[in-house]
Amino acid sequence: MSFKRERSILRMKDVEKVTGLSRSTIYQKVANDQFPKQIKLGERAAGWLSDEVIGWLNSQITMSRSEQGF
Repeated sequence: MSFKRERSILRMKDVEKVTGLSRSTIYQKVANDQFPKQIKLGERAAGWLSDEVIGWLNSQITMSRSEQGF
């Protein structure tokens, strides 16, 4: 299963919704280079490129399926 989407900027609530991860888990994975880094949109705003998040999600799906023998 693969998700495809046009490039856009996702804010934190969107990233949480798409990935199913909590805010703290997302930031922890970013800090550990296990999730795409956000881009700065302004002084107090940041977001993630949708294609990077979807790419990460697709790689998680692939790894999960290969580990389970699907």
